[in-house]
Order: sequence, then C-alpha cells, then structure tokens
Amino acid sequence: MKNFTQEKQGTIYAILAFVFWGLVPVYFKAVSQVTPLEILIHRVLWSLFFLIIIILLTKTTKNVIKILKDRRKLKILVISSILVSGNWLTFIWAVSNNQIVEASLGYYRNPLVNVTLGYIFFKERVTKTQLFAIFLAFLAIIYQLYKLGELPMVSLILAFSFGFYGLARKKVQVESVSGLFIETLLISPIALIYFIYLFKSGNSDFAYPLNATSYLLIMAGFVTIVPLIWFNSAATRISMMKLGFLQYIGPSISFLLAIFVYNEPFGFDKLVTFIIIWIALVIFSIPRKK
Repeated sequence: MKNFTQEKQGTIYAILAFVFWGLVPVYFKAVSQVTPLEILIHRVLWSLFFLIIIILLTKTTKNVIKILKDRRKLKILVISSILVSGNWLTFIWAVSNNQIVEASLGYYRNPLVNVTLGYIFFKERVTKTQLFAIFLAFLAIIYQLYKLGELPMVSLILAFSFGFYGLARKKVQVESVSGLFIETLLISPIALIYFIYLFKSGNSDFAYPLNATSYLLIMAGFVTIVPLIWFNSAATRISMMKLGFLQYIGPSISFLLAIFVYNEPFGFDKLVTFIIIWIALVIFSIPRKK
C-alpha cells in the first residue's frame, strides 16, 4: 500500500511538473516585450533568491558547502551552469520570436539525444529499436535541411544543450536543488553586473517602484523553481521509464499552444518532421524484452 501511495504521489508530481513546463511559453509571451537576455538575468537572479530561501528552510546548507569545497564537482557545475543558461536563453528567444513549435521539437528530440550520449559517454546498452529511433530522428534533421535549406538550429541547440546538461549533472552526482543553487550562484555575478548596467543606463525593463513588468520578471524565479521541485519529488517516487514517458506532456502542450493559441505557421514540411519524430518516440518507448 505504501509503494502504491508513493507511485501515485510521484505520478501526480510528474504531471504537475510537465504540465507547468508545457505552459511556460504563456509566461514568456507575457514578458516578450523584454529582451531575452534581460529575462535570462532575472531568471538567474530571482531563482537564486528563491533557492536561498528553500535551502535555508530545508536546512541543506551543509550539502552546499560540501559541494563548494569539492573542486572537481565545482568545475563540472561551471560547465553545467553554462549549458543550462544557454538552454534557457534559447528557449526564451524561441518563444519571443514565435518559434514554440521548433522549441517543442527540440524537447521531443531530447530523449533520443540522451540515449546517444549515454551510449557514447557511459557505454550504456542501446537496443536495435533505440538505434532505429535515433536514425529516424537524424533523418528528420536531414529532411528539414533539404526542404528548408538550413539546419533546425533552435531545436538542435535545445535538445543538445539539455542533453549535455543532463550528462554533466549525471557526472557530478549532486542533489538537484543544491546543484541548481550552485549553478545559479556561479553565473549570478555576470547576471548582476549586466542588470546593474541596464538599470543605470536606463535600458532595463525592470522599474522601481515596481510595475506589472517588474513583478512578472520577479516571477521568473518562481517559474523556474516550482516545476523543478515537483520534478525532483516525482523522480524519487516513480521509475525512470514512467518519468521519461510522462516527459512528452510538456512539449505536447507547448506544441498545441503554438498552433491553436499563438497561430504559429505549421506547414506540410514541419508536419512531416513531427510525424517522423513521433514515430521515433513511439519506437523508442517500446519496452526492452527481458
């Protein structure tokens, strides 16, 4: 009964996290008048603020200090902080520039990228069906290159930056909230310097006294931290296979928002690309034979 309750709670937490992430474009559309780089610095600074509160409330400062003293882990977290910042900036830019469909495609590709990186760096076993799924994903990229005359850079950057971010976090093996706190801490000096520059030069959209835009920018930390806490709660309660399957909720919601709410163009060429990726994901999700 206890395991069933854990499973049920984990499933609810996972659904909450992925639904939230799927709806995140609504938030970034609300602040689309702000430059992506300024949104990013507020996401970093306010995430750091909320994470400090969480760490103090959960009394996990010792974990943070222990990580900060480990030079090897710190070096890897520097790399992961750059990767996650690049991922955040690309996604914000994509939403602001009406490329939510392309961003969704990137997160659909992510599980296939993860399997590839796991095989290359950790010698993880890859089944024939997974190899075929990866081949189909590669075929979708070739198709886009052929039809559009250019690589789908947004989806590729999102998929690979998040894939390599996951790889770095697997290498460093630190608790998620503490790790994210250190990542934001490492890049916060740059974010703070840029924020001060924008504010003093009068080019910042963050105003004091606070206006509606300022409150929305403060919410960037909330938007970042809340789904992460739910995701962490889910990851400790349900299997990775179930978590991976539920992961598709996020990009699916974003995709539907892009088409039916924000009226992004979705021509035949993109439809073909999505069909190839969806087939690849169905094949990828086929359970291994024991």
